[in-house]
Amino acid sequence: MAHIFALPHNLLDDLRVRALPTLQPPPPPQPLQPPPSSSSSTSLACNVCLGITFTNVDDLRAHARSDWHRYNVKSKLAGGKPVDEPRFAQLVNALDDSLSGSASSSDEDDDDSDAVNALVNKTKKLLKPVAEDDDDDSHRHKIPLMPIAWFHSPPSTQIGIYRSIFPSNSEPDAYLDQAKAMQSKERRTWALFMTAGGHFAGAIVRVSRSEEEEKENEGKKKKQPTKPDNIQVLRHKTFHRYTTRRKQGGSQSVNDNAKGAATSAGATLRRYGEQALRDDIRNLLAEWAEDIDACERIWIRASVSNRRIFLDYEDAIIHKRDERLRTFPFPTRRPTQSELQRCLLELTRAKVTHFTEDELKAQDEAYLASLPRPKPPPPVSQKPEPEKHKPKPPKLTKEEEALREKWTRLLDMVSKGRLDPLKTFWEREGDGLGGVNVTIPEWTGEKKATLLQVAAQDGHEDMTQWLLEDLRADPTIPVPNSQIDGDGNNKEGSPPDDAAATTDQRSSFHKRTAYDLARVKAVRDVFRRCAGVHPEWWDWFGAARVPSALSKEMEEERDDKKKIRRKGLKEKVREREAKEREHAPPSPPPVVEVVEKEEARNSSSTARRLGGTSGAIDAVEGLSPEMRARVERERRARAAEARLGARGR
Repeated sequence: MAHIFALPHNLLDDLRVRALPTLQPPPPPQPLQPPPSSSSSTSLACNVCLGITFTNVDDLRAHARSDWHRYNVKSKLAGGKPVDEPRFAQLVNALDDSLSGSASSSDEDDDDSDAVNALVNKTKKLLKPVAEDDDDDSHRHKIPLMPIAWFHSPPSTQIGIYRSIFPSNSEPDAYLDQAKAMQSKERRTWALFMTAGGHFAGAIVRVSRSEEEEKENEGKKKKQPTKPDNIQVLRHKTFHRYTTRRKQGGSQSVNDNAKGAATSAGATLRRYGEQALRDDIRNLLAEWAEDIDACERIWIRASVSNRRIFLDYEDAIIHKRDERLRTFPFPTRRPTQSELQRCLLELTRAKVTHFTEDELKAQDEAYLASLPRPKPPPPVSQKPEPEKHKPKPPKLTKEEEALREKWTRLLDMVSKGRLDPLKTFWEREGDGLGGVNVTIPEWTGEKKATLLQVAAQDGHEDMTQWLLEDLRADPTIPVPNSQIDGDGNNKEGSPPDDAAATTDQRSSFHKRTAYDLARVKAVRDVFRRCAGVHPEWWDWFGAARVPSALSKEMEEERDDKKKIRRKGLKEKVREREAKEREHAPPSPPPVVEVVEKEEARNSSSTARRLGGTSGAIDAVEGLSPEMRARVERERRARAAEARLGARGR
């Protein structure tokens, strides 16, 4: 591969810019010929294939089974236009496809897998409908430009140069003249900068040598260079800062913007690293300011956030709208000095291929066929549906906003069980809200009817008791039927429309009350206890659906039964443990010997103060291994305390 600033002159004279592949509009279809006036011939015409007519029914049936007719049908369904028979023959010959016999009448032919279907798939991107006022330029901009501009030298040589090397405002037709102008003996320098993941690499390189430098090096003999003589690194610098989280990716500033500022020590270090990296890069740019001003191209590889390090700051060396700015038109790796050299060689090397003109034409056709097909325009007669405007919520007055704020605070206190603040709030605002039995407004989104139902379902025992006894909340108010979802199932219980349920059961289920919403037994006991103390207040056992009253004597009796049951369980546990100890084989106490040896080492005064060692073996006999170990630990603790006390004296 040749250097782009040192291409042979004889090759440049033969080069020409390769024309971009364009979507050529298909030839205009032949005008539809009006059928003869006779009724017999009118019925024997094909409306799909440009109104062609037939003399008898057999010819029309044969035409309907032909490849030409099937191709026009499939092309029309795909958004194309029908073609005449000569044009269809040209398409077949151009694609070199072998089509099946046109007169085949076998019912086993598969329309989805035959050659006609393959022909439609290959040509549907080339046979798109084009308006008459469209020109080649209108089609050319639809094809994405490749990063490399190719030049062709007959018969089979192509040279490729990256488009980003040419001036940004130049047209493809002027690339050849600019490529020839690049061969002038003029000293050219480029600036290359990369930053990612806290790594930075920068260099000022010379990519073209002047005539004076070439004359100086003509008589010098040196070893075969590892890189071309035209390239020379004038300045270079690399450094690294800790800015990214290990194995998590992303800089700390991006994470802070997405999730909020973190307070860990690592986050603080990464923020410091980002600031230090920014300062280091900008100081380096200021140091290289004269060399950067003399550069022909400035290549920057950086993310959107890191690109601000080089641009858009006070006293910036490189301006945002500088025409010399470029990005690398190929993937790059971690910013290092070797990566900069690899990218520089990639940019300054001309790509050479050897394809014939037929091969290039086939490549262009394959490339056009691989392009995504644009969506067909909507029919002209179809009118766009008017956009449905969502109704805007009505504007509230100050009184309504204050009322909604009060209801929001009230429901928040009830649902969270904050009884003391609720009492103070209710003394001040209860009458204005409508009393304890007022229905909760629908705009709150609450699916319950009263405050008592909310407190009962959330399981707040003290608040439920305060609402029932102090405020005398009505427990007979039913739960709203909005609890039933679209499938007929109740969100809080079983489906009311169950086929096994009776009519009375369904009706009673729909009339659930606050007691039915209570999920905690202590809250249900509050209802039963209040029904026993104040039976005359409400229809507890009917409309309120409380099953029975609960008196103080009944609670004491229930507690006594629990105590008796627990006592019986404890006795059974003791009996089972005693039986296990009787049947358990005796095991030698190895720990006792160690304890006896340790106690023997103690002084006689210590042994007498702790009761001596007599009876130590008898004291642990008959105990389980766990109890024996516990006794030995206590003995050792006493011995240690005694030793510490003796030392203190």
